[in-house]
Amino acid sequence: MLHTSDMKRPLAEPNVTEQGPRRQIIFLVLPDVQLLDLAGPIQVFDTAARLFRAPYTLRFCAASAEVRSAQQLYLARLEPLPEIDRKNIVFVPGTGTSPAQSRGLLAEPTKRWLQESYQAGTQIASICSGTAVLGAAGLLDRRRCTTHWEFVAELQSCYPMARVLDDVLYVQDQGIITSAGVTSGIDMALWLLEQDSGARMTAEVARQLLVYLRRNGLERQVSVYLEYRAHMNPCIHKVQDWLVEHVGEPTSLAELASVGQTSERSLARAFKAATGITPYRYHQLLRLEVAAQLVYASTLPFETIAMKSGFSDARQFRRAWRERFGVSPTLSRQRGNDTRLYKD
Repeated sequence: MLHTSDMKRPLAEPNVTEQGPRRQIIFLVLPDVQLLDLAGPIQVFDTAARLFRAPYTLRFCAASAEVRSAQQLYLARLEPLPEIDRKNIVFVPGTGTSPAQSRGLLAEPTKRWLQESYQAGTQIASICSGTAVLGAAGLLDRRRCTTHWEFVAELQSCYPMARVLDDVLYVQDQGIITSAGVTSGIDMALWLLEQDSGARMTAEVARQLLVYLRRNGLERQVSVYLEYRAHMNPCIHKVQDWLVEHVGEPTSLAELASVGQTSERSLARAFKAATGITPYRYHQLLRLEVAAQLVYASTLPFETIAMKSGFSDARQFRRAWRERFGVSPTLSRQRGNDTRLYKD
């Protein structure tokens, strides 16, 4: 029997300072819960809190203190449902039941707690057939949602007012985030972590888990901090880490080769093989990412933004920006729209 309060966390040396009030990440553990649906998002937020001191407290809650999973593993010492707080994130993992059968999983107090949590402004995220649980709580009407491909037609039949999508990993609509299930729950959790704690921390967490953040085709393209990390080459990761930390500084292939402890020729060849782009291009994309954050989140003049993000002058910055995003930084700022379409 697994007691959630007995789990021991290995010691690790954090490299991020904890700041701000702690946010509760609540996992609603339902009868017949699928273990992977539950464990994936747990691992994402636990890694952020444990290794990088992100201000998260994980809580495992249920209508009863003990629940049997779909895999016949008993989960015990579960907490009762907590007080509602709009700052919380609530995860509803999938179960071993179909959408039609899921209607019987929710006790009335649990259904009411979900409804009131959403009304209070709490983000609610489901994994796999957990989406059907949200449907049973009346939270899918007139919203885009998704679930495991095996349940798409049945979910649509059970909840005809929902807009069930069958071609995405996860989708967000008005504070309800649903995912296709199994490993896509990890992708969704990484996306939520990026919204809350930023791309750099998410990149570190993703690397710890040996995954990278995929995109769903409907939301914004992923950050450059994550986009070119879908490889297992430690030398290239080391060079990328160095470039992230020195994004505003000039560098050379020789210096990067020294960081990676390899030759210039070997680095150039391995970097292109691992990422599909050159070290120079990656460095420029990092600079544009920093610049984009300043363009949209500040009123700094472009000359200052160019200097802070490592461009030689505003002219070089404007040229690189237009090449990357198709419009000028002035127009981008006027639109106030951070839905950048990456062309690489």
